Amino acid sequence: MSFEVIILPTALQDVQDAVDYYDEQSIGLGERFESELNEFLSTLGTNPFFQNRYDVVRCLPLKKFPFMVHFTVDEEKKQVVINAVFHTSLHPEIWKRNK
Repeated sequence: MSFEVIILPTALQDVQDAVDYYDEQSIGLGERFESELNEFLSTLGTNPFFQNRYDVVRCLPLKKFPFMVHFTVDEEKKQVVINAVFHTSLHPEIWKRNK
């Protein structure tokens, strides 16, 4: 069973902000972040049924970076919608306000 992964513009901005930050810290680190994220997005395309955290919002933490992918699953449309790529040190209420 394959799902289409859709990344909302706000989540794309989250990713770009993280890549920019990591590139400022060390050359190539942003690329490593993006590579790990892409692997996780590929996983979501084949198996999106991870833990529910906030009502219908599911989360998947990255392994090497302190970020969590927040997403919803539409089983009828076979879609995974990425709502945010959120740094785990930030309070989740910030993400809820920005939805």
